[in-house]
Amino acid sequence: MYKNLRWKVISVLAVAVLAVVAFYPPQSKIKLGLDLQGGVHLVLRVNTEDALELETETTSEQLGVSLKDAGITVGSLRPTSLTTFQVDGVPPDRDQQFRQIAQDQAGLSFDRETGVGGAYTFRMKPNIDKDRRREAVSQAIQTIERRVNEYGVSEPIVAEYGNAGNQIVVQLPGVTDIPRAKELISSTAVLELKLVDAGPAPDEATLLSTLGGAVPEGQEVVQGSPAAGQPGTSFYLVSKIPVITGNDLRNAKSTIDMIGQPAVGFTLNSDGVTKFSRVTSANVGRYLAIILDNRVQSAPVIEGPITTADAQITGTFTQQEVADLSLVLRSGALPASLTYQEERSVGPTLGDASVRAGVRASIAGLILVALFMLVYYKLAGFNAVVSIALNLMILMGFMAYLGAVMTLPGIAGFILTIGMGVDSNVLIFERIREEIANGKGSRQAVAAGFDRVFVTILDTHIASLIAAAFLFQFGTGPIRGFATTLFFGLISNVFTAVFVSRTLFEISLSRRPGTARLSI
Repeated sequence: MYKNLRWKVISVLAVAVLAVVAFYPPQSKIKLGLDLQGGVHLVLRVNTEDALELETETTSEQLGVSLKDAGITVGSLRPTSLTTFQVDGVPPDRDQQFRQIAQDQAGLSFDRETGVGGAYTFRMKPNIDKDRRREAVSQAIQTIERRVNEYGVSEPIVAEYGNAGNQIVVQLPGVTDIPRAKELISSTAVLELKLVDAGPAPDEATLLSTLGGAVPEGQEVVQGSPAAGQPGTSFYLVSKIPVITGNDLRNAKSTIDMIGQPAVGFTLNSDGVTKFSRVTSANVGRYLAIILDNRVQSAPVIEGPITTADAQITGTFTQQEVADLSLVLRSGALPASLTYQEERSVGPTLGDASVRAGVRASIAGLILVALFMLVYYKLAGFNAVVSIALNLMILMGFMAYLGAVMTLPGIAGFILTIGMGVDSNVLIFERIREEIANGKGSRQAVAAGFDRVFVTILDTHIASLIAAAFLFQFGTGPIRGFATTLFFGLISNVFTAVFVSRTLFEISLSRRPGTARLSI
């Protein structure tokens, strides 16, 4: 009957050893969540209006370029609000052509309203408004998640928060440099390379003195670092439409410039190389402004066609600033600015107290369960205690091996795992008692008890696993921590309650005569 007992014992010991190896020492193998090791909890608002404004400005600029290419001169083309822009002075004889170009450039996102005297108002469609707001929040979550992952935070949480539809919660366990973390999260890091039409100049008036004091259409004034031989801020007149942007980057990293100062090296993707090569070939001798967050960092001269994928951003950077800027550029620019609405720090002292309290509660629960099982089920209760203890070891091994984060609700999941182990063993033991009361021998009663209870245990655990999976999928923060512990605890409990406990019974019965009574 017990010819496979040796292999069962070896299997149980192997699983126990693997579990111990996986989580020992627990101080370095088990990752702790925000509530246990301290860190920062932030709630941010995504200013989705920025995304709408960008959509309106981009569409109006593209329409202006298309009209210029078609030789259609209009009186003015300007945004009038976050979601509208207006075109005045459309020539009557080019009205039909204008309508066709406007439909091609803005028809998908904007409704066109006809005014008088060749005036048209373009209003963003309601579905586009809703989509752009939702996309801004989704892109912000993805961008922030990439940034904090590269920052080195263990298992950060970045998710939607509340019912407003534009809030994000960010939890960074173990973070101590909170100002730097906030700077990395909220930095927009919009990179643009634009051709310089005039400058540098010491002030805006000097820059525009040859242009009648007005900024020409299709151009803009951007401030920058001091040029060589000029104190203070320099001003540049640049094209509104960039040559390349941060979207054309493939990678960014810290490097050193030609004079040994910290710089940011970046690599362009294939589309970026094509555009960069075409523009530099046609503009040899002109300045090219490297603009970061609407400020010129440097404006080198295009000395010849640039056909390589590698380039540099130089300036007055520290090594830390270069590292942070490289990280932000790699993760992409935020689609909208962020506003901090809540900041809460969790100190490590509170986390240590929570861990100690959780460990004490788990040990106290295990001791009380052990006493109950030994008193009520006599020597058979020892099997339950061993299987429950092994259950907790396997659960710890799962958590460590898969890199799951232990939270305070997760500790509650540990205590619940003890309860599930007791419940499973009670079902088995009571069934064995019934079989013995019906006149079966110890060995037959053990076999029948485990066989008949197995389906019941399997059904209840599968139902609980489904619930845990839904909690993990749709929950956030503490709920996911609890669901993680519950999920792995259920899996290990099936193994220990059914396989380990039965193996212990078989070891005990294999050393006794077939007629011996079972202490249960």
